[in-house]
Amino acid sequence: MSRIAEHAENLLPPLPSAQARGVHLVIRDAQGNARELPAGAALEVLAKTPHLICHAAYVIDRLGFAGGASRAAIRQAREVRHFDVAELFAFAAPAVAATPTPSGLAVALGLGTNASLAEVAEALLRRLASPAYPHLRETAQVAGFLARGNWPWAPSVIAALRLADANVDAASFSTGLNVWDRLEEWEDEAPRPQGSQSAITPEEAEAFLGQLLGPDSEERPAQRLYAAEATKAFAPRETPHSNHILLAEAGTGLGKTLGYLAPSFLWARRNQAPVWISTYTKNLQRQLEQETAKLVADPEERRQRIVVRKGRENYLCLLNMQEAVQRMQGGPRGALMAGLIARWARHTKDGDMGGGDFPAWLMSLLADPGHEDTRTPLALGLTDKRGECIYAACAHYRKCFIEKATRAGRKADIVVANHALVLHQVAIDSAMGTPETNEEKASPNGVRRLVFDEGHHLFDAADSAFSAEISGIETAELRRWIRGPENERRRGRSLTDRLGDLVGADDKAEKLLRQIIMACRVLPGPGWQRRVSGGAPEGACETFLMLVRQQVLARSDPDQTTSLETDCLPMIEGLAQAAGQLAAELIDLKLPMLNLARALAQRLDDEAAELNSTERARIEALSRSLKRRAELMLGSWIVMLGRLVEGQDPMFVDWFSVEAQGGREDAGFHSHWIDPTVPLAASVLSEADGVIITSATLKDRPPELPDDWRNAELRTGVAHLPWPVSRMSQDSPYDYLAQSRVIVVNDVNRENMDQVAAAYRELFLVAGGGALGLFTAINRLKQVHRRLGEPLARAGLPLYAQHIDPIDTGTLVDMFRAERDACLLGTDAVRDGVDVPGDSLRLIVLDRVPWGQPTILERARRKAFGGNAYQDMVVRLRLRQAFGRLIRRASDKGLFVILDSRLASRFSTAFPSAVKIERMGLADAIDQTGAFLKRK
Repeated sequence: MSRIAEHAENLLPPLPSAQARGVHLVIRDAQGNARELPAGAALEVLAKTPHLICHAAYVIDRLGFAGGASRAAIRQAREVRHFDVAELFAFAAPAVAATPTPSGLAVALGLGTNASLAEVAEALLRRLASPAYPHLRETAQVAGFLARGNWPWAPSVIAALRLADANVDAASFSTGLNVWDRLEEWEDEAPRPQGSQSAITPEEAEAFLGQLLGPDSEERPAQRLYAAEATKAFAPRETPHSNHILLAEAGTGLGKTLGYLAPSFLWARRNQAPVWISTYTKNLQRQLEQETAKLVADPEERRQRIVVRKGRENYLCLLNMQEAVQRMQGGPRGALMAGLIARWARHTKDGDMGGGDFPAWLMSLLADPGHEDTRTPLALGLTDKRGECIYAACAHYRKCFIEKATRAGRKADIVVANHALVLHQVAIDSAMGTPETNEEKASPNGVRRLVFDEGHHLFDAADSAFSAEISGIETAELRRWIRGPENERRRGRSLTDRLGDLVGADDKAEKLLRQIIMACRVLPGPGWQRRVSGGAPEGACETFLMLVRQQVLARSDPDQTTSLETDCLPMIEGLAQAAGQLAAELIDLKLPMLNLARALAQRLDDEAAELNSTERARIEALSRSLKRRAELMLGSWIVMLGRLVEGQDPMFVDWFSVEAQGGREDAGFHSHWIDPTVPLAASVLSEADGVIITSATLKDRPPELPDDWRNAELRTGVAHLPWPVSRMSQDSPYDYLAQSRVIVVNDVNRENMDQVAAAYRELFLVAGGGALGLFTAINRLKQVHRRLGEPLARAGLPLYAQHIDPIDTGTLVDMFRAERDACLLGTDAVRDGVDVPGDSLRLIVLDRVPWGQPTILERARRKAFGGNAYQDMVVRLRLRQAFGRLIRRASDKGLFVILDSRLASRFSTAFPSAVKIERMGLADAIDQTGAFLKRK
């Protein structure tokens, strides 16, 4: 045994270990003797003695939920400073992807999946004890800081670091948290020249695809044909009034990702111009990032040529981090979070906290049990969600992760983005009437080639991007952006702080700034929720929201729970006058904001010879930020209020709502395009030179027209283009007859949750796990979960649940995927875009037919798009997406069970034509499941 290995074992104190098994806990003492405890007893043990454990906060919260424990009992168990191996992993292996389970951490470290918690801890300490460990001095400083906060691992960590370097100093006053001082700066580079427009031939695309796959890959003629057809979208334009758009439906397993990546990369490399790949889900974005390793093998070159881009709110803001670190040092948990985030920030490749290399499961270390909104980086104010960036005036500007990602995207051949980023930025540019040109640039504006994967979600993405709302939260947020925090408990910077010296010597600009500060008092100030609900509003906006709330409460369906809504017309007395008054006062706010934006922009012209590049960037960014809020936000609100007073526009649907937000009420006025693909077609599809819209489920397949492209063209917006588009459809290569089956259970009362839960329980048990339970409502999921925990735990089947487990959905899916016999309950986020190949998913159970929600928006779209035919199309597409999770490889085998006898024959075309669909009672379904999966 090496000296380091020997000492690493000695560094680990003798501790009892605790490992979750379902809703029970297996405790092993220092001698290895084991006992299994139910949830309640397990919490009592954990509340008394420190244990070696993996992700203590998660385990304790799960036990508390299963045992029906109070928050006080859960908090008591969490207050014990356990030796959490997940914490040690985050410290010793920052920015290394891992599932926060004992086996997940072991796999990430190259250990066997059966490695014990002690073996995982020893491997991490050996890692720290290596003389080659990076940034030893900084690591020791953070360890010393955590030692002062009595982090249980600190003595072992410091001892391990001293094995690497006997002189390392962990006792200095420095905390090591100031990582912003040690990050590399970006450098300005010349703009990328305009690319060329050389076409690529189908033969070239097929040949390049063959190179990527290698000589030993299986023969996939359909994939080659897909790549060849995709070249149509990369042909140069023939006229200014038409372009090249390809609708490409590619069945699961065809290999469409490489099918479009091959021609995309080939075209980008040849023409020295970027291709943007846009996805709807983070899961596919992460999968794409992995696939691009086949395009460029060298990691360093790949980072330059292929870049992942997300919205600003996904990236760590160094200035926000600097402020948050000060706040977080007040207690041991906050100090630990500060230390672990600092360790990650020093090692991350891109600063992405929204699905990159940030371990999202860390957030539950500080989460308040039962409160999902405390489990995100946004809860700590670490990202730039509030739009307070001061750009070049920031001390960390030249090290900013957001700026680095933006600049990397400008030079890349392939930019992997998402629908929200692409369409939101297009919506901004459309409203402002100007192209993106400044340091805040984040869109594919000017990019001529786009691939929309998960194209079946374009309708929903456009619906979100081109909609607007006037709510208490939205309007109060704009006031806070202008005036800054108006009480000591809030953080932030006012517009005056951000503009600072830029207007100090300009009387006109200073006067406009004062007008903005005064005019924004129309917006809700601190305490607005209490005043609006109490009938004592202050100002025009609060008055309007109070009357909206009154109308909603008077007319909404009493069966609605968290979200109430009602039609705008006819309005209650006084509401029309309040809307008019609010519109007038918003105009008084919009005009000085626009004038100040113009005054700042004028300085770029007037002082062109005096301004350095940093000053120019700051002025341009602030000018655009003012204009964006004036045009897009205030402009949309003014138009909405005008429509409310003067008459409805048939292109839009408007409504009022009252929603529960974190235990508080928020009243709102909402406006959506009835068909959001109208602005999508006008501002995105018609502007690009070439677009591929692809998915495994583009087309609806109604029984009367099983190969109809009409709905695909309507939902993607190409139906609004005055020129023809290309279309291609390739079926999945899988043998669905042999690999899958659909069962409709016809004797379970879907309204009786005891019966529904019993069906889930018996089906999950007979399958031996590997089961995904999908629900159309969160409340139904929670009711079933309460009834499943104990029986599945007795059978040794782990159960995970979205909206219940104190961890993010992406990590839950990773945990489910990593275990062969686990079960997962989820809603839409799990149904769409989740990839779980292999035996980890062999059974999907859907609680009921996934009808659309009976909302005012859904009602308007049913009326506009064909009534029941539209509703049936939505159901079929959701069923196709859900079934698509089941078979991901040629070797997969699985069952799709629906616990709802209402699944009519007209929905059967949602499934592959070869799939056998059977209707039977629950008892027979259980027997059939066991027989098909060959389990007893």
